[in-house]
Amino acid sequence: MIRHRAESGVRVLILLAIGIMAGAAAFTHVHDLTVAHGQPDWIGWANAVAVELMAIYLGLEIRARRRAGRPVGLVGVLLVAFALLSLAAQVAEAEPSVWGWIVAAVPSLAFLALVKVVLSSAPAPAPEPNQPPVDWTYEVPEQVVTEPEPQQPTSPAPAVRPAPAAVLPPLGVVQPNRPQVVGIIR
Repeated sequence: MIRHRAESGVRVLILLAIGIMAGAAAFTHVHDLTVAHGQPDWIGWANAVAVELMAIYLGLEIRARRRAGRPVGLVGVLLVAFALLSLAAQVAEAEPSVWGWIVAAVPSLAFLALVKVVLSSAPAPAPEPNQPPVDWTYEVPEQVVTEPEPQQPTSPAPAVRPAPAAVLPPLGVVQPNRPQVVGIIR
C-alpha cells in the first residue's frame, strides 16, 4: 500500500514537472511568435494562454466525456488542432534546420504524450454498492437453424354438424361433465 502511494506520488511529480516545463516552453514560443509578427506583448501572452490552456482543457473534457459515455470525436479533433498550433509555433521559432525543428518540437510532443498517457489510464468504474461484480464473459449458445418442413396440402376439415335438436338440452341449462358441441353452419 505504501509502495503504491509512493509510486503514484512520484508519477504525479514527474507528470507535473514535464507538464510545467513543456507548458513554459510552449507558452514562450507562442508568445514570441505572436510578438514577432507585430502583436503587442499582452496579445502574445493571451495567445499563449488560449492555445496552451485550451489544449489542457480539451484533454480534461475528453476524459469527462469518456466517463459519461458521451462522444469525444469533435473534442479530440480540437485537441489535435490546438496541439498542432503549439507545435507550429515552436517549430517556427526554431533554428531553420532539421535538428532545430526536432528540438523545438519536444515540448509539444511531450505534452501530447502526457495527454495520451493520462487519458488512456482512466480508472475503471467501481461496481455499485451491494451489487455483485459483473462477469463480462458471455458465451453465445449455438443456434440450430433448421429449414421448415414443406407443408403438405391438406383437405379442409369436415364441418361439424350440430346434433339433432332432440338431443340438445333446453336453453339455459348447463349439464356438467358433458362436452359442448359447437357447429359451424354453412
